[in-house]
Amino acid sequence: MNRSEIIEVLAAKNSLTKVAASAVLDTLIETIQTAVKKGDAVQLVGFGTFKASKRAARVGKNPATGATLKIPATTVPKFVAGAKFKAVVDPKAAKRKAQKNA
Repeated sequence: MNRSEIIEVLAAKNSLTKVAASAVLDTLIETIQTAVKKGDAVQLVGFGTFKASKRAARVGKNPATGATLKIPATTVPKFVAGAKFKAVVDPKAAKRKAQKNA
C-alpha cells in the first residue's frame, strides 16, 4: 500500500475529500517527525511507538576492499509495534504469548 492508496482509504472511511485526507496525513507525519527529532517518543496505544534511537560509534569494514573504517555515532528513527498491531499481523503469536504467560 502506498501513500495515495492510504489517502483514498482515509477519504472514503471518513467522508473527506482526497485533498483533506492528504492534509491530515501530512500533518500526522510532520507531527511525528518533529516530536521524534526533538527526542520525544510518540506512542499510539495499540499501534506502536516512534522514537529516536542512538547508535554508538563503531568500527566497520569496507566490503569491497576489506579496509577498516570508523563509523560515527548517529541517531536513527525507530518504530516498535504495539501488542494489538502484532496480534493483528500474527494472531497465532499472540495466542502463544498468552498461553506462555498463563
